[in-house]
Amino acid sequence: MYIKILNNHLLAFFLIISIVFFGCQQQGSETAETNNSTRTAIGDNAVYGGVLCVLDEESFRSIFPGKIEDATSAKIAGQIHDGLVAFNPKDLTIVPCIAKDWSVSEDQTNYTFELRSNVFFHDDECFENGKGRKVTAQDFKYSFELLCSNKFEVSYNMFIDKIAGAKEFKAGETESLVGISVVNDSTITIKLKEPHTSFIYNLAMPNSSVIAKEAYEKYGTSLTIGTGPFKFTESQDELTDLYLVYNENYYMTDSYGNQLPYLDSIHFQFIPSKVAELELFKAKDLSIIYGLPPTKIAEVFSENTANFTNRPPKTYVNQEHELVTQYYEFNASKPPFDDVNVRKAFNYAINKKKIIESTLNGQGAIGDQGITPKVMLFKKYDYSRINGYQFDPLKARKLLADAGYPNGEGFPPVTLELNLGGNTHLMVAQEIQHQLKSVLNIWIEFEQVSFTDKIEHSKYGKSEMFRSAWVADYPSPESFLSIFHGLNVPDSFDEPSYPNTTRYVNSRFDSLFVAATKMEDESSRFENFAEAERILMEDAPIIVLWYQENYTLYHSEIRNFHYNAIDYFDFSDVYIKTLTAEEFEKIEAEWANPDNSRVK
Repeated sequence: MYIKILNNHLLAFFLIISIVFFGCQQQGSETAETNNSTRTAIGDNAVYGGVLCVLDEESFRSIFPGKIEDATSAKIAGQIHDGLVAFNPKDLTIVPCIAKDWSVSEDQTNYTFELRSNVFFHDDECFENGKGRKVTAQDFKYSFELLCSNKFEVSYNMFIDKIAGAKEFKAGETESLVGISVVNDSTITIKLKEPHTSFIYNLAMPNSSVIAKEAYEKYGTSLTIGTGPFKFTESQDELTDLYLVYNENYYMTDSYGNQLPYLDSIHFQFIPSKVAELELFKAKDLSIIYGLPPTKIAEVFSENTANFTNRPPKTYVNQEHELVTQYYEFNASKPPFDDVNVRKAFNYAINKKKIIESTLNGQGAIGDQGITPKVMLFKKYDYSRINGYQFDPLKARKLLADAGYPNGEGFPPVTLELNLGGNTHLMVAQEIQHQLKSVLNIWIEFEQVSFTDKIEHSKYGKSEMFRSAWVADYPSPESFLSIFHGLNVPDSFDEPSYPNTTRYVNSRFDSLFVAATKMEDESSRFENFAEAERILMEDAPIIVLWYQENYTLYHSEIRNFHYNAIDYFDFSDVYIKTLTAEEFEKIEAEWANPDNSRVK
């Protein structure tokens, strides 16, 4: 109860991954009173200097725009690379980035972008005299052609079926990508095959960042050269940590004309144990910790109550609602899960309420409907037509018997794969293992592998079940439903199926989904998406377990970090400064009416 009361005042500081201002004296992190930065900010708010430390459970896989497939890589790449447009982290609207302005044709198929004249690539020896050169429209044409080519392996390309001529270019039928035209050095046009309402969102993702030809020719997909607010630096072991330093030539400024970013550097650390992370926080080596282990939540509050009730508080607490769904996916193209009755039987056999209350300690909302979480961003979405799966042991047993496995007899061996790191998913897997045995008399084995191996195995259907989660790439139900589009499923298991790793195919779902992506009217678009999702859940290629909610503790000195529901991070205007009582009163007033609550 006490936690929820506090939440009403603190919703604006939601964080998705552990963002931490490291108290670590060995790094010399500073507040406004102690920082040693040689830069001085104009105005009475922001200050330069300091180190922000960001923790994740596993290291990044790739920060090359064309190969970004996981949240950690996207978060890091988003600080190094920039594209034509970006998301506003406050409200997820589209804002200018390298493009200062743009226009769209009446038929919604032609986009024209006007570029800024003061954007430069990071300094690097791949450029003449080691100095980063100015970005031009030709760089974007090169980047899109590179991303749509066969020069490197990629599981899924979001532009191939959208940009005019992209499919023909990839097949080698044309020498250039006809859908991309350079008007002059500062103007570029993009022509789509047909209208697609999410296209502008696609351009805000780090996958769409500009790439320097010189950098790719020298480094290939290992390039770390971008145009963003921070620059990559080599680390001793990228499996454990990574440093980014501020870009002294960054083109963005604040409202006072101060050049961004404010921070001197960002330190990314990769720690697989949430319990170990919590111990660092309790020892005051971390200022912010995301996703408290369920077994430790009550302990932290009881030990540190005063820190939360001071005015201003030393520590904030929050319970977050995210556009993240946790689920188990079936390999729907192979026995036994090619039988919809088996998939439904497993769905009805899971007591999600027990998992939330006992295993997650209330840290999540029950996955009682579809793959799309219920948030205010989608308040016009008709969730009521989407039927999820409630715990029903009798129905589960009947469906299993109808599939030819009465009381689990003759059911083949099944392995659930889940990635290493984090005790929560292991505890959930153990609970589900016992529930399936109790209800269906089926004992599933589970195997923990690295995140990289799990992704690769799921692409090629190398196991029967996989633990999975989806973080929305952009604020639309389309981002969740797109991972089940049958267009992405190859005929052979020798080819990767991504992002549709369930290999689910339903022509009616595909038809509704594709039609919705072309609709400009939101009500009509949402109606089609909701019907497609109803069909998806009827076919049950997944078990929706819970919609992610997490407790976050963080230091009040971290300023100007804006939570959003899609795990989109922008550290360019984050700064570190001790919070005063007067400032806290103003902040409380701004937090009074949060607009990202869970739909009731």
